[in-house]
Amino acid sequence: MRISVNGETHDVKEQTTIAQLLSELGKNPKFLAVERNRELIPRAKHSDCALEEGDELEIVTLVGGG
Repeated sequence: MRISVNGETHDVKEQTTIAQLLSELGKNPKFLAVERNRELIPRAKHSDCALEEGDELEIVTLVGGG
């Protein structure tokens, strides 16, 4: 199935979770925020959140400063 990640089309297997996608992309979820269809998905729910055809994800890196 096809989804969009930060504006780029990606093909993923059905029932892929956000956690699995982040792993496949080589991303460390500890330093990321993930929005699915304009809704922030808490890190604790990444393993339970199965992606669906046409989902639009925005993955951003958290940056500290001061």
